[in-house]
Amino acid sequence: MLFPSIDFAVFLPVVFLLYWFVFQRSLKLQNAFILFASMVFYGWWDWRYLGLVFISAATDYLAAIAMDRTDHAKRRKALLILSLLVNLGMLGFFKYYNFFIESFNAAFTFMGQDISLSTLRIVLPVGISFYTFQTLSYTIDVYRKEMKASHDPVAFGAFILFFPQLVAGPIERASNLLPQFMGPRTFDEAKARDGMRQMLWGLFKKVVIADNCAIYADMVWTDPAFHYGSAFWVALLCFSFQIYADFSGYSDIAIGSSRLFGFDLKRNFNFPFFSRDVGEFWRRWHISLNTWFRDYLYLPLGGSKGGKWIVARNVAAIFLVSGLWHGANWTFVAWGAANLLLFLPAILFARHRKFTGPLAPGRILPTFSDVGHMLTTFVLIALTRIFFRSPTIEVAFTAFREMFSRSAFRAVPATLPSHWATMLGGAGLLIAVEWVQREQQHGLALERIPQRAIRWCIYGVLVTAMVLLAPNNGDSFIYFQF
Repeated sequence: MLFPSIDFAVFLPVVFLLYWFVFQRSLKLQNAFILFASMVFYGWWDWRYLGLVFISAATDYLAAIAMDRTDHAKRRKALLILSLLVNLGMLGFFKYYNFFIESFNAAFTFMGQDISLSTLRIVLPVGISFYTFQTLSYTIDVYRKEMKASHDPVAFGAFILFFPQLVAGPIERASNLLPQFMGPRTFDEAKARDGMRQMLWGLFKKVVIADNCAIYADMVWTDPAFHYGSAFWVALLCFSFQIYADFSGYSDIAIGSSRLFGFDLKRNFNFPFFSRDVGEFWRRWHISLNTWFRDYLYLPLGGSKGGKWIVARNVAAIFLVSGLWHGANWTFVAWGAANLLLFLPAILFARHRKFTGPLAPGRILPTFSDVGHMLTTFVLIALTRIFFRSPTIEVAFTAFREMFSRSAFRAVPATLPSHWATMLGGAGLLIAVEWVQREQQHGLALERIPQRAIRWCIYGVLVTAMVLLAPNNGDSFIYFQF
């Protein structure tokens, strides 16, 4: 079930009304209802996917309880290994089996040996990378004795399957979200209003900005051999706005809809277009995943302790694993490696936290220095996305070759869609709104505007824009494929 769909427009208010007006008096019934609603939401794609989620959840639920009942180090470690094998085993099979088989065949073909191991027709379950990491963080935290195991299977199942963030995050920690299922929840009108505003902003970013930018980006990358360097530059700009508006839009809808039910999810994006270097960008982008890798991969490997080579190894592990997490393709590994090359010098020379304070505090406009830093960071990060967007390494290098050739100075082909004004206007509005709101939690936090008429005018403009400017062939969210 997609957020920007008639199905969800019916599903959400029905769940909301039943949750607060039918099941409000019983916490257990509320949790059971959330679990049921989440099963319906996820099963809307394919009910068979639910089996994988329940295997993962049941394994970690029982393993965590068993860990709590023993102080025997080897038994606790064995239970953790069981959790890792089950969860990563399912993720590895469904997401990476064909990738490794094809890579194995290609490697032997390159060496002159013809080996043709068969691939399988495997359908990637929606959101498997997200809920796998969410449930793994729970068992790891119990193993580390940083939290106690849950003995409520309904609450635990609702935590794993919670429908707003199930398929594309934020990747929640059990220490934040699970306790919210264990205690009573009361309806907070102010929180609900703000949640609806955040949902509206997320829907606008997805429907008006991301889906319109996707049209031109897809056109260029579908037939890369027939486009000049100038078209690739425009397509890269479109894709940069597309992926941000798409993914942060999903996070806004997830966080906002969770607040309707009395839950607070972690922030996942902090206006990354205003980053002044690569280190700041990665602190502002997909925060839940990056902090997951920090806590469960980087720090266990030693973090920043030890010599520079140890630090370089640990940073390389994060970016290369992050690349593979995003997709079973060598283009994603190359994307991770490209970001590693940008980030590694800063961390080796301890300059990755150069910009940690607020951007342009107390000023209406940034300084020329800030603008220069932000534009440089935007371009560098955008160039790495050529690997992210390209279907193959060969296509990526075709794009690079054209973009840095004379064809980059040709006029953009006349095939530019007629909706170019929508793309430029939407991108400009996005930057302007988020700049003004850069110290708020999201772009449509309007508590500072006391006039109700002004707020409703803003809502009306956004809704009208979605009705008039939404393309007919709107895509699903990009991160559903991960």
